[in-house]
Amino acid sequence: QVKGHSIGNHHLYLAKYFIIKQNEALWYTFGGGTELVIRTGPAVKPSVSLLPPSSLQISGDSAALLCLLSSYSPQGAQVSWTLYGSEVTEGVQTSAESERDGRYSRSSVLSLSKARWEAGERFVCRVTHDGADHETSFLKSSEC
Repeated sequence: QVKGHSIGNHHLYLAKYFIIKQNEALWYTFGGGTELVIRTGPAVKPSVSLLPPSSLQISGDSAALLCLLSSYSPQGAQVSWTLYGSEVTEGVQTSAESERDGRYSRSSVLSLSKARWEAGERFVCRVTHDGADHETSFLKSSEC
């Protein structure tokens, strides 16, 4: 169902989609357009933690960096990874946001080869939330 409304030269359209799973509640999802989020309180910045690969992972052929976002509001935090100032998309898996008590969390994993990890590069997890950017970086020193 799509409804439209005009104010001067501006047009607002609202689309509602209903997905009902058997024996479950009614859920709303958004299409590919603009999502409207109505705040019920002040914005809370995400707490961001960046975790390096474990020694067990490094003993294999791969490595994974984990960027954790927690306890933020409203929803809508975006995560990206950069290396030498360029965005990395290959090997990135970002979870959907989960909500508990009005606060949101999500995680993003950057998977890479052991050789790339040991090359001593600066990996950056960039978080965009409520119009502000925050970067957390991890410098893998080749001397470690």
